[in-house]
Order: sequence, then structure tokens, then C-alpha cells
Amino acid sequence: MPGDKPGAPTAGVIAPPPLVFLAGVVLGLGADYLFALPALPRAAGAGPLWLGLAFGGSGLFLILWAARCFSRAGTAIPPYKPATTLVTEGPYRRSRNPIYLGMALIYLGVVCATSSLSVLVLFPLVLLVMEFGVIRREERYLARVFGEAYENYRREVRRWI
Repeated sequence: MPGDKPGAPTAGVIAPPPLVFLAGVVLGLGADYLFALPALPRAAGAGPLWLGLAFGGSGLFLILWAARCFSRAGTAIPPYKPATTLVTEGPYRRSRNPIYLGMALIYLGVVCATSSLSVLVLFPLVLLVMEFGVIRREERYLARVFGEAYENYRREVRRWI
């Protein structure tokens, strides 16, 4: 990817992260429909819709909180735009990727709400694409842009949680 080269103005991620997660959902639901695949067994006592809303709501809250921190810092959220500030406040004190964590929670909320085995089976693949096609590229980019400040932050804060 062009942006993944030293000195590039952006991280050079392979795709916008929301599209990576959306692709897993669409492919999984499409497979369910096309191949009439079985659904996940429904949990006794706790409806999957309720659980899906809980995961999804938590994920959305985390994304909005992290986005607010980016906005206050005056830097762009999309990884295909140049970073101007290293954000380390709010949820970034505990996770280097709270927006991606929020997207993962929403994804799991979709799994619960739809009881889709196919969407669940694709989740590890989505996470691998995020890891190698987005997160590691971003980390190399941020290390180039912010140097020792980013390396210190990286040593102190976990990637996910």
C-alpha cells in the first residue's frame, strides 16, 4: 500500500475500518441467506436482541467517546488522513484502539441480534484483517510521525484492552 512506506503522509490501511467490519457482517448474512445455514442456538433466559443491543450500544458509546477525544485534539479520525496529534486521553488511556474495539462490540452485537453463525465464524478473519491490514500499518506510521512519544505510549497502553 502506498501509505505504508517510510515517509508516507498516511498509514496506508488496506480499507476503511468500518468497511472491514461491515464486509464480515454482509458476507456472513449473505452466506446465511444463500446457503440456508443454521442459526446459533438462542440463549435461554436472555434474548439475543437484548444482548445485541447491549453490545452494540456499548460499542457505539466507545466510538463516540473516542471520536470526541480526536475532535478535541484537532486531529483526523480516518486512518487514511494524516495524524496531527497523538491522542492519549479518554478511552485511549486504556486502549490504543478504542474505536476498533467499539466496532468489534457492534459486530458482536449483530451476531447476537441475528443469531448468525456465519457472521460469528467470520469474526476472527475480520480481526486478522484489522490486525495486519490496518492496526500494524497504523502503528508503524504513528511511530514514524510521533517517534519516542508514540513508543512510550505503546509500551504503557494495550492494543485492544
